Amino acid sequence: MASLALYTYFRSSAAYRVRIALNLKGLTAKQVPVHLLRDGGEQLKPDYLALNPQGQLPTLAVEDADGRHLLTQSLAIVEYLDEVHPTPALLPADPIARAQARAVALAIACDIHPINNLRVQKYLKGEMGVDEERAGRWVRHWMETGLAAVEAMVKPHAGRFCFGDTPGLADLTLVPQMFNARRFNADLSACPTLLAIDRACLALPAFADAAPDRQADAPPAA
Repeated sequence: MASLALYTYFRSSAAYRVRIALNLKGLTAKQVPVHLLRDGGEQLKPDYLALNPQGQLPTLAVEDADGRHLLTQSLAIVEYLDEVHPTPALLPADPIARAQARAVALAIACDIHPINNLRVQKYLKGEMGVDEERAGRWVRHWMETGLAAVEAMVKPHAGRFCFGDTPGLADLTLVPQMFNARRFNADLSACPTLLAIDRACLALPAFADAAPDRQADAPPAA
């Protein structure tokens, strides 16, 4: 079996997704912390850029008989894990349901998360001169409108989880975004289905153990 190393940061939403996927698959990866704030951001240092030219997290290093392979982009990594370790499956068997689950994951990972992440906030507050209050409004607006749309996408299919009673790709993408929404005090009153799914997910060890405050690089609780 290949050995895995995950370059991660405790509060990175994208790394959080991959940590959940690894746990759901029962896989162990060596955790390699990359601090997004220290010394201007360790993800921007030459050593890390040699692994991931985008300077983003996560990166999954896979070592097998053919050598060392570097995988980037969280959803690509998750689908790699699902293809190589197909049980338990992270996508529904039905092609229509698979496409719908991917759509939910992409709505979060491509439409909500990128315009609210650390580098966007730094640019808003730095180069654009946006003050803290207005930057917070920016974050909450896109989270609230985006998650309200995801609520409508998920509601027709939801059981205990986004697509029935087994957690999968949509759920492992949703939970980190719900963590972010709470962190920025977003109004989630329009998302009762998502809130219920988030609670169900966090009751599972695979999700709970991947949470930011349980990571080795998380700062000690105050």
